[in-house]
Amino acid sequence: MFWRGVWGYLPAQIVQGAVGFLTIFVFTRLLSPDDFGHYALAFSVTTLAHTVTFSWLEASMARFWAAERTPQGLAAHFASLYRTSFAIIAVFTPIAALVVWLAPLTPALKIAVAFGLAGAPVRNLAKLAQERYRAAGEVSKAARVDIGVSILGFLVGAGFAVAGAGAASPLLGLAIAPLFALPFILPGELRQATGGAVDRARLKAYAAYGYPIAASLTLAVVLASTDRFLLAAFMDAGAVGAYHASYSLANRTLDVIFIWLGAAGAPAMVMALERGGREALRRTALEQGSTLILIGLPAAVGLSMVARPMAELMIGQDLRAAAALVTPWIAASSFLSGMIAYYFGFGFTLGKKTGLLLVTMAIPALCNVALNLMLIPRLGVLGAAVSTAASFAIGLIACLLLSRRAIALPMPWEALIRCGIASVVMAGVVWMLPPIGGFVELMLDAGVGGIVYAVVALTLNAAGVRDVLMRLIRARRSVPA
Repeated sequence: MFWRGVWGYLPAQIVQGAVGFLTIFVFTRLLSPDDFGHYALAFSVTTLAHTVTFSWLEASMARFWAAERTPQGLAAHFASLYRTSFAIIAVFTPIAALVVWLAPLTPALKIAVAFGLAGAPVRNLAKLAQERYRAAGEVSKAARVDIGVSILGFLVGAGFAVAGAGAASPLLGLAIAPLFALPFILPGELRQATGGAVDRARLKAYAAYGYPIAASLTLAVVLASTDRFLLAAFMDAGAVGAYHASYSLANRTLDVIFIWLGAAGAPAMVMALERGGREALRRTALEQGSTLILIGLPAAVGLSMVARPMAELMIGQDLRAAAALVTPWIAASSFLSGMIAYYFGFGFTLGKKTGLLLVTMAIPALCNVALNLMLIPRLGVLGAAVSTAASFAIGLIACLLLSRRAIALPMPWEALIRCGIASVVMAGVVWMLPPIGGFVELMLDAGVGGIVYAVVALTLNAAGVRDVLMRLIRARRSVPA
C-alpha cells in the first residue's frame, strides 16, 4: 500500500512543488515587500484559525475510517463528521466576520485576513473528502483534487494580483479554488452518510482523539509563524515579507516531499497496525522512515548549498538577499519538522495517545517564542531562522522521548548513516563548483549534486534503494511484451 501511494501521489506533489515555486516567483514580483509581508501574516492567521476549528474533524476522518467494518458504521461515521462540520461552519463564519471587523488591523491586512478566513470552511469540506480518499486508498481521486485545487488557486490568485488586489490576492485564490471542486466531490461523500445519524458517543471519541491533534497542530503553526509576528513587531512588514519568501522557498520544497510520502505512508501504517499488528507496523514504518530520510535529507542539504543562486532566480530583487541568508537554517528546520510530523509524531496517533502529542509540540513552541524574543532584536531575520531550527531540534528530541509512552516508531539508523554519508559527499562536490550565479549555477549545482548523491546512495544501498531498483527492473522484465 505504501509504494502504491508513493507513485500514485507523485504527480500531485510535482504539481504542488511547481505551484509553490511559481507562487514565490510570481507574488514576490507582483506584490510589494509590504504587501507580501501582509499576505504572510494573513496566511498565518488563516492557517491558525483553520487548524483550531476544523483539523480535529479531518484527523478523525483519516484515523477512524479504516476501523469501520459495517455499512451502518460507515454511515454513522460520515453523518457524525459532516453534520458536525456544517454546524461548526454556521458558527465559525459570523464569529470570524465579527473578529475581523473589530480587529485593529491596517486595511490591507484586514482585507487579506477576511478573505483567508472566508475560505477556511470550503477548504475543510474539500479536506474531509481528501482524507477519506487517502484512508480508503483511492489515490487517484485524492491526487486529482490536489492538482486541480493547486493549479486553479494559483491562477486565480495571480489574476487578482495583476488586477491590483494586493496582499489579499493569494488568499482569494485559496478561497475560490476549492469551491470549484466541491460540486464534484461533496455529493458523493454526503451520500455515504445516507441512513446514518450523528452518534454522540462517536463524536466524543473523535473529539478525545482529534482535539489534542488540533491543539498540537496549532502549536506547530505557532512554532512556524511566531517569528513572522515578532518580526512585524520588532521590524516591519517588509522584513516579514523577506523572511516569508525565504521560508516558503525552502520549506515548500521539503514540505512537498514529506506531504507526498506522508500521504502514502500514514494510511499504510494505520492499515498495517489495524490488520497486521505491531510487527507489520514496524516493517511498514521502517520502510517509510528510511524513504523519508533517503529523499528528505539530501533535499535539505542541497537547498542549503544552492541558497544564493536559487534566491537570485526565484525571489524578487527587494527580498532575495535576506532569503539567501536564512535558507540553510529553514531547510534544516523543515527537515526536522517533517520527520516529527510525518514519521515519529505519528506514533502518538497510532497509539491514540494524542494528548502526548500536544505536550511534544508545546515544548518547541515555547522555546521558539523565547528564542525569537532573544535573537530577533540582535540578528533580525537570521535570528528568526536560527530560533526556528533550534526549536524543531528540541521538538524532535522531545518527540523521541515521549513517543515511548505511545507507539515508538523505529529509528532508521542505517538509512540515516548511509544517506548522511552520501549527502556529505554531495555537499563537498557542490561546494567545489564555480560560483557563476543565477540559473546556470543553480542547474549545475543541482544536476551535479543529484548525480553524485544518486551514485553514492546506490553504491552504499542507502535505505535499500538498490534493492528497490533491482525489484523494479525484475518486475519490468517479467511483464510480457
